[in-house]
Amino acid sequence: MSSKLKETTGGARAVPAPADAPAAPPARGAPVRGAPAPGALAAKVRTLAPSMTRSMQRVAETVASDPAGSAALTVTALAERTGTSEATVVRTARILGYPGYRDLRLALAALAAEQAAGRAPAVTADIAVDDPLPAVVAKLAQEEAQCLADTAATLDTAQLEAAVAALAGARRIDVYGIGASHLVGQDLVQKLLRIGLIAHAPTDPHLAVTNAVQLRAGDVAVAITHSGRTTDVIEPLRVAFEHGATTLAITGRPEGEIAQYADHVLTTSSARESELRPAAMSSRTSQLLVVDCLFIGVAQRTYESAAPALSASYEALAHRHAPRSPR
Repeated sequence: MSSKLKETTGGARAVPAPADAPAAPPARGAPVRGAPAPGALAAKVRTLAPSMTRSMQRVAETVASDPAGSAALTVTALAERTGTSEATVVRTARILGYPGYRDLRLALAALAAEQAAGRAPAVTADIAVDDPLPAVVAKLAQEEAQCLADTAATLDTAQLEAAVAALAGARRIDVYGIGASHLVGQDLVQKLLRIGLIAHAPTDPHLAVTNAVQLRAGDVAVAITHSGRTTDVIEPLRVAFEHGATTLAITGRPEGEIAQYADHVLTTSSARESELRPAAMSSRTSQLLVVDCLFIGVAQRTYESAAPALSASYEALAHRHAPRSPR
């Protein structure tokens, strides 16, 4: 991966160049460390297809919609079927986490076998304006469950371990997010505060940047953005990165601009965007899963101090949950 050096107040740190080539692996801290399992292949397609080129999307969507048929095709035949080139097919396989097309074909055959056995999830139809509420509940429940399963299947546990270690030893933690992502950031901050860590989630984008200026080595900055392109989230993370803080990105687009300034990237999934279900709704579900994983990991690492802190916070609020005496 090509990179450039950015001079910072804490010295020079390597900053990957923007991922503008389709064949480039996920940016900064999110390289694929092994071919995903067949079930994870479908999750990879759902997660990464929106950020692929149109020709790569055709390949990814074709193999996901017809794994059995695609597994029977040579690389040339699949390129012809999708109206692309052999190089595009190979690049798509690599983006999905496979060394080459042969490995993708093997995964497709296994996925087809899982589907035939009824173990692979069905695709949920979009919620319609005239759907009765019971159907809405069923569709939402299935989509939420699929988002969680996809995120769990594609989450890089090595990156998660590194992020947990950074948070557990942090002097101070800043969390950046806008809109629904800010709500997720607040959830993370509240959890960290309850185990005795110093954490903040600025509500104002300008305040987020001025706070980031104060971060140094030993501090951690966390950016939450599904698109990976939110300027008000990228800017404070960049400032924190340049001042030497360890930086984390929770995003659905690991190749997005946000990854340029992230030491560790945690990838989330989302359901298909529709008229009644914007990406912010489904991405929030998977972001909360990642936040919970971070919190539990940190609490495990700092158990000796975290357990008393949790007990103290519980005791401090216990009287507010006690039933009132009858008058």
